[in-house]
Amino acid sequence: MSLKDAREEWYDAERRVSVVFADATTAAQELARGHLAGPTSAHFLAKALASVAVLGAEMEEPDETVILQMKCKGPLGGLTVECTAEGTLRGYTEKKILDDFDGTGVTDPKRIVGERQIQVTRSVPGRILSQGISTSLDGYLAGSLQRKAVMFAEASVTDEVEVLSARAVMIEALPDSAWRDFPLKLKLGASQRNVLNRLGLSGAELRKSTPLSFKCRCSPERAVAMLSALGERERAELPPTIDITCHMCGRTFTVKTK
Repeated sequence: MSLKDAREEWYDAERRVSVVFADATTAAQELARGHLAGPTSAHFLAKALASVAVLGAEMEEPDETVILQMKCKGPLGGLTVECTAEGTLRGYTEKKILDDFDGTGVTDPKRIVGERQIQVTRSVPGRILSQGISTSLDGYLAGSLQRKAVMFAEASVTDEVEVLSARAVMIEALPDSAWRDFPLKLKLGASQRNVLNRLGLSGAELRKSTPLSFKCRCSPERAVAMLSALGERERAELPPTIDITCHMCGRTFTVKTK
């Protein structure tokens, strides 16, 4: 059965290979709607959410988060996505509407993302646990973590911004593994077992499953707290009510200033 809104961690003891699958379809849909994103932005947001969900399998602390940030020179501008230890997801792209690409069916990263830099940060409140920078997630795994691993992500989004799928997988050979059959390409629409069989990992067993969902930490109380940081003169210049929008999820709160 194909995965839905969850992360699964599999392990082949004989081959000494671990495989992490993630599906973040519903979270991607909710965030695309919250940000009023076009189909192109929603496509890259969906892939990034599934990718950070896979990276979330690395978390060890109960209050830990992993953040994937991408800065790019293409018209997308970049993106930021986050996964918590509980499996909740949120995030955004810098540009929500890309007029030159929306409705054309074009999702070519070379044209939309262009030259890019990726940063992955694991942290707990008040402390960064690890941080790595690369031009790709494979580069992050190999360079920052010194691990024999590859990642694949894919998404399907209609012109009406219906997210049909948001999936990712990470395949890792442990240091003492002799397995070297890393694929150059991998389609993720099949069931986890079919993908594992295709990789030659028919002996893999499911070790852990974690539900994934959209959730943001924004709230009316946090919006009010933002105003408290302003000085009296700044607050006096504000209208009686203002709208504060959370950049991570697109939710807007109307807050009284007086």
